Amino acid sequence: MGREQWKKIWIGSAGNMVEWYDWFVYASFATYFAGAFFPHGNPTAQMMNTAGIFAVGFFMRPVGGWLLGRVGDRQGRKAALTLTVTLMSASAVLIAVAPTYGVAGYGGALVLLLARLLQGLSVGGEYAASATYLTEASDPRRRGFASSFQYVSMTAGQIVGLGLQILLQRTMSDDVLHSWGWRIPFVVGALGAAVIFYLRRSMLETEVYEADDSGGAERGTLRALWAHKREALLVMALTMGGTVAYYTYTTYLTKYLSNSAGLPKRTATLVSFTALIVFACLQPLAGRLSDRIGRRPLLITFAVGSTLLTVPILTLLRHAGSFWPALGLSLLALVVVTGYTSINACVKAELFPTGVRALGVALPYALANALFGGTAEYVALWFKNAGIESGFFWYVAACAAVSLVVYVSMRETRDLDLTRVKNAEVSTPAPAS
Repeated sequence: MGREQWKKIWIGSAGNMVEWYDWFVYASFATYFAGAFFPHGNPTAQMMNTAGIFAVGFFMRPVGGWLLGRVGDRQGRKAALTLTVTLMSASAVLIAVAPTYGVAGYGGALVLLLARLLQGLSVGGEYAASATYLTEASDPRRRGFASSFQYVSMTAGQIVGLGLQILLQRTMSDDVLHSWGWRIPFVVGALGAAVIFYLRRSMLETEVYEADDSGGAERGTLRALWAHKREALLVMALTMGGTVAYYTYTTYLTKYLSNSAGLPKRTATLVSFTALIVFACLQPLAGRLSDRIGRRPLLITFAVGSTLLTVPILTLLRHAGSFWPALGLSLLALVVVTGYTSINACVKAELFPTGVRALGVALPYALANALFGGTAEYVALWFKNAGIESGFFWYVAACAAVSLVVYVSMRETRDLDLTRVKNAEVSTPAPAS
């Protein structure tokens, strides 16, 4: 892989890291600011309120997917990526300065809601623009490897957020963190986004996009996407199991270890932090493996593992009791999830032609995340509040089982030429030889 391609991957990934740092830091610090925006009372109810606002951000993602996917297909991947990081910076500033319930009543919660809506708009376009950019910018023989850096950067953003949380936990008292310390990561996120905005203004457009002259006025439109409706439905179906599992073992894991397994917050945070470092390192290895053996084997391995192992893993995690058992089980879960995360970006991008690729990835993926990924934490807390927490374990396994059916029947996409992808080439399910 040449120096120019590495530069494209670096800039795209660095921006993605800041985007997802801001997105995930909301979830990782929610235990500290949940009581700041809602009346005092049941801690689980406060967490459900903040989780509900977290989920609302996901329902803005389809709008962001449509709007910014359209920008990406009509104005270029660079334009879309620059716009997404601008919106994310604004949302981080809003959360950092939001007034508490004691100062403005529910006014603070409304500011929090507005910030999450902006984040949803931004991330709805960021995922597709980044997936498309990384896939198009890479050597065709290494698309799996190159696109795996999307989840490396996403996970790195969460690692940075958790690392900052660990630092603040060890330098500030719980009272200070609950009072105002939780605002610090959002200030950091806003500053990081400003740096990435500067970098993205000088990034290079992909050669695949610049060479494409198809589509004309139809580029990036819903009409053009409708011509690829089978691929859009395929994206939603193959995302379903992966996104639920990913958010379960990343954003929700720290809360689960703290609230259900009874681990101290610091220990739960350290488990997540350590597991995510290993998880990030696995992504390029799995992506490179997919360049050799294909995408379907990894997807099928994930779905089978998640279907069969989710209930035992989450059940054992609830009784882990200490750092090492919790870390071992978390790593087992994330190794399984790697089969999906390492390659899902390139698989989706490989399904669509250049003129509708960003929108084709963005909108159906955002819809699937709104329905399944964004609600995973809320569903988990609902089951817990209802006294049947194990019901959530079966829910995650069932979502993976649905995606397994799709993975088994879909066509292999590894060897498709991105400049020649047509609807007929990928719409008819057929096992790879």
